[in-house]
Amino acid sequence: MTEQADHLGLSRREVLLFSLFLVLMGAGWGATQPMTKIAVSTGYGYFGLVFWQQVLGAALMLVICLLRRTKLPLHAGALRAYLVIALIGTVLPNTLSYQTAVFLPAGVMSLLLSVIPMFAFVIALLLRTERFALRRLAGLAFGLVGVLIILIPSVDLGEPVPVGWAAVYLLVALFYAFEGNYVARWGVAGLDPFQLMLGAALVGLAVITPLMLVSGQTITPQWPMPAAQSALVASSVIHVIVYASYVWLVGRAGAVFAVQVSYMVTGFGLFWAWLILNEAFSLLIFVSLAAMFTGMYLVQPRPKAVLAAHDAIDDK
Repeated sequence: MTEQADHLGLSRREVLLFSLFLVLMGAGWGATQPMTKIAVSTGYGYFGLVFWQQVLGAALMLVICLLRRTKLPLHAGALRAYLVIALIGTVLPNTLSYQTAVFLPAGVMSLLLSVIPMFAFVIALLLRTERFALRRLAGLAFGLVGVLIILIPSVDLGEPVPVGWAAVYLLVALFYAFEGNYVARWGVAGLDPFQLMLGAALVGLAVITPLMLVSGQTITPQWPMPAAQSALVASSVIHVIVYASYVWLVGRAGAVFAVQVSYMVTGFGLFWAWLILNEAFSLLIFVSLAAMFTGMYLVQPRPKAVLAAHDAIDDK
């Protein structure tokens, strides 16, 4: 962090403040995996869960946009951005996430999400927005080792891990990697994050509502809310608050500094899985964790490269 802070000209006090934000954001995002596990524990259908997640997200974003007095743009570029982000950033990955959460330990889900930066780098190479580098190739190799530790059937991780569902969950990471590359390559038509999230949530509702109704996976709110519904509400609220904090941090500390939240999310995900769900893992899960962390460190771009790109964006 010190090297990145020097490039950004941050004071020691700012580094401490922003580091605290990283910890809090990681703790919040890491908690959403165990909450997802709780949300599916009573047999709620994944389409119904995604529907209510979109309702809650749209409601919160609408309030924020009203308080900020920002309108929801409806031009062609904005509509395209809403549709893409709704599909690859919410509807598809969250549907898969709720399906696989029935079978996978929450800690393993958190660990598998740490391959997002590695997937993102491969996609960026294919889009020619990143250049090949041996250092980042080594990062991919470490990430592959971490994933293989989880996927090899003979490996005892201390918790039952269905290999097939673990492989399916990698698609969730792949969708998020696509989302990041789409934004980096084609942008979001000048939308601010809150407008984008509101529009994407509304489009997501338009997509998921008929699927929920046809499949019969409707969920009726209850009061007092049972644990599964409380977990869904909490995870949705946490996601919106933490995402807004992440956008704030990127604007003040830079993308390279902020992306280190990935370490926190994975680490806290394992911690919350142990504390909330009593998941216990063998030493090999921490070997996988170390390989993943090494891979993330090597794959992430150098501070100078990111700052140069960030300055170019600001100049437009």
